[in-house]
Amino acid sequence: MSKTLEGKVAIVTGAGRGIGRSIALLFASKGASVVVNDLDAEPASEVVAEIEKAGGKALAFPCNVTDPDFGARLVKATLDRFGAIDMIVNNAGYTWDNVIQKMSDEQWDAIIDCHLKAPFNLLRAAQPYFREASKGEAEAGREVFRKVVNISSIAGTQGNAGQANYSAAKAGIIGMTKTLSKEWGRMKVNVNCVAYAAIETRLTQAVTADTFVNVDGRQIKVGVPADKIAAAQSQIPFGRMGTCDEAAGAVYMFCIPESNYVTGQTIICGGGRGGF
Repeated sequence: MSKTLEGKVAIVTGAGRGIGRSIALLFASKGASVVVNDLDAEPASEVVAEIEKAGGKALAFPCNVTDPDFGARLVKATLDRFGAIDMIVNNAGYTWDNVIQKMSDEQWDAIIDCHLKAPFNLLRAAQPYFREASKGEAEAGREVFRKVVNISSIAGTQGNAGQANYSAAKAGIIGMTKTLSKEWGRMKVNVNCVAYAAIETRLTQAVTADTFVNVDGRQIKVGVPADKIAAAQSQIPFGRMGTCDEAAGAVYMFCIPESNYVTGQTIICGGGRGGF
């Protein structure tokens, strides 16, 4: 198997389940050492165990990405363990929906903090390392590219009823991507974005009495009514939702050497649904 990421170190947030898990496992299979962040310690440790069983290297870092010191602690833990940061994937997230007239400040702030402020905090904390590493490489006459992939959604590119908070955050991360691609080009950091349409995760499964996630003690209902799932799939040219592994592949494309001259871009991973 080709080890296109051999010797690289990746941080993946929200990597205990779903798309993040698939990204972490894919990166590890390509030779990267992976820092597996998740809100919950158990799934993060399970992913690390799976990577290590396959002969890879990984570190579990359970933490809420909305903690004020999250970014600084994660960067330090990564450098302490692996000595480098080559890729950052800002994937952690969930939804907490309501129409705007019924949406509380708590709902708005929680989703903005998770999907927009947390990536900001992590990338701000990583900037000093990127700056110093790129400076040394430039002085040595070497050109080394590092990769940031932010995760958005077609809710951010097109809007979605009942998701003013999520749509605003996912539109914001596209703006941050474009800005950092300009700020960080001199450091040879590619900053790109993947916007997902319908991918099979906990957030898109059929609603049942048990479809909740626990975030900071809040029991938040997730999932989609079965009739809406069918309607969504009917709008996808491929005729089905994407898998988590397919979603991970879109992120991987931005992290291989062949994409070194691509930055500031957002691609939609949606089976043909959700074009700009």
